[in-house]
Amino acid sequence: MAATGPSLFVASTLVTSMAGNSGRNRCLSSFRAMAVSADQKSSPATVSTRSTENGRWLEEKNRKGRKEEEELTSNIYSNPQEITDEKGKTLREYFQECKDLMIQSKAGPPRWFTPLECGSHAPDSPLLLFLPGIDGMGLGLFKHHHKLGKIFEIWCLHIPVSDKTSFTDLVKLVERTVRSEYKRSPDRPIYIVGESLGACIALDVAARNPDVDLVLILANPGDPLRMAFENVAKGLMPHQIVGELTQDLVAMSSYLSVLADMLPRETLLWKLQMLKSASSSANSHLHAVKNQALLLCSGKDQLFPSEEEAQRLYHMLPKCEKRVFEESGHFLFLEDGFDLVTAIKGASFYRHGKYLDYVSDYIPPTPYEFKKIYESNGWVLAVTSPVMLSTLEDGKVVRGLAGIPSEGPVLYVGYHMLLGFELAPLVLQFLMERNILLRGIAHPMMFTRAKEGRMLDLGSFDTYRLMGAVPVSGSNFYKLLSSKSHALLYPGGVREALHRKGEEYKLFWPEQSEFVRMASRFGAKIVPFGVVGEDDVGELVFDYNDQMQIPSLRTFIKELTEEVVHLRIDASGEVSNQDVYLPGVVPKLPGRFYYYFGKPIETKERKEELRNRERAHEVYLHVKTEVEKCIAYLKEKREEDPYRNLMTRLVYQAMHGFKAPVPTFEL
Repeated sequence: MAATGPSLFVASTLVTSMAGNSGRNRCLSSFRAMAVSADQKSSPATVSTRSTENGRWLEEKNRKGRKEEEELTSNIYSNPQEITDEKGKTLREYFQECKDLMIQSKAGPPRWFTPLECGSHAPDSPLLLFLPGIDGMGLGLFKHHHKLGKIFEIWCLHIPVSDKTSFTDLVKLVERTVRSEYKRSPDRPIYIVGESLGACIALDVAARNPDVDLVLILANPGDPLRMAFENVAKGLMPHQIVGELTQDLVAMSSYLSVLADMLPRETLLWKLQMLKSASSSANSHLHAVKNQALLLCSGKDQLFPSEEEAQRLYHMLPKCEKRVFEESGHFLFLEDGFDLVTAIKGASFYRHGKYLDYVSDYIPPTPYEFKKIYESNGWVLAVTSPVMLSTLEDGKVVRGLAGIPSEGPVLYVGYHMLLGFELAPLVLQFLMERNILLRGIAHPMMFTRAKEGRMLDLGSFDTYRLMGAVPVSGSNFYKLLSSKSHALLYPGGVREALHRKGEEYKLFWPEQSEFVRMASRFGAKIVPFGVVGEDDVGELVFDYNDQMQIPSLRTFIKELTEEVVHLRIDASGEVSNQDVYLPGVVPKLPGRFYYYFGKPIETKERKEELRNRERAHEVYLHVKTEVEKCIAYLKEKREEDPYRNLMTRLVYQAMHGFKAPVPTFEL
């Protein structure tokens, strides 16, 4: 995670910004609510204060270190309902900042600045350049400065209202900055976030610099302001048409009121013409853009057909992903429900080097991100009322996760329910109860596609990535264990999660050991576990065998399977059948989910012994047997649970409160 550096004590009316070429050396005082130049910010001055304790002077940083240590030992995820919402700045504040900035910086060339809210960042944080729309303010990430500043070095481009730098010269200015920073840190990616005109500049810069590692993040790309600006150009002032405007246009109206107060009509016309030429230039160079790109588009953009434009770019850019925010309007970056940092993390677009490292580049969810995930999955916990059991060192079985090892590396190996029903309660409960983040080792279909087709959009799996899932591979497994992570592994994989009728609670593990020798290499504890309850929430009525009897569905299964990366191509038996299909499930009145974590199996003192394949295979079979025992135990004990049925649980909660834990069988 990005480290937090010392606070910067800066007067609210002072900023040093960077103008001209690459913008690293020329500084001037101008804007309010903005901070030091990137050149100064990369190595900020530290302010050290002292306090006395028992007659001794202690550096402030030592007290800060103790506080951070205390925070690490507390669980910030334990009560998601009590996590406060993130209060972002309002549109009114945004418009006021724009107006103030217009007044204070009418003259001068385009320049870079770093907003005060960005704070300090880790030394190895990647650089993020924000390129504004046709307004040129550079404040488009107004609501995101604080969170972005924790993981990026932020430079925003400001184009003064009276400046008439051409589109071509703006591209050259950004290009000079890009090449200068690339020369300074050739192994560090440079992110370019652009909207409207800024998106066009970003695409042209990328096309002209194929050797530079640029990551493009484009919001509602296209000519988004054309309609409204043309109204202004024709003399239709915003207040004359407010009554006919939708929510998007009302927001645009307020924005244009600010512009109309400050910009002469001819300036607006000039900027509009520049936007048209920018779009033309960007479209003509799309074929040369080979960079990684993330398109962010709004599902309810009533100013511009953002989804259609994003889809067009998606098919033209070879390393492109897109995310559609169905409930958002045109002003995506300014909406309360949109979080740019969450979008970047969820899409696995955050990296420090040339290649993404799913382990070292991962940033755990913030408390608020966790709260949103908890709220979206809260119904699963409510209707299944999970019972979790663990085993203490002395072999005693207890309710809760007290028997789970605190220190990693730990490898959890268990049974995969149909469609992975067990995952949400499992991962959420580990964070809430033990402050342990389970790093799931997942199928590559959640991260990439062999080809485009009918599979779920990759955005459907963003929550899994946000919660730490990594694509299955030997290198990722190695990195998780070497970093002392708590890793979650399902040896049965797709075959187990997409089982057939009558196969619930049956393990489909490979014949040969896949994880024991790697676990022993790092002395990882192996925790076998079982889960039951899928047959209490739904009945599988239309399975793989049924669907393969129907020609059209057989073709559909074949197409789905061809879209995903194939695993275990050298395996034999049922586990080698990696066909992807959509099970037909009839819901039931929900029963209950039960989880049982067996006694941890130590490998720390057996590293040399388990290098022997036969010995390792014996441990592998032992783990499998323990998982089967856990499942058998739960299937038997749930019959004794008086609250297995949803209705009895609701009656209990009505009497004792809906937050009261519901009892279960005797242990």
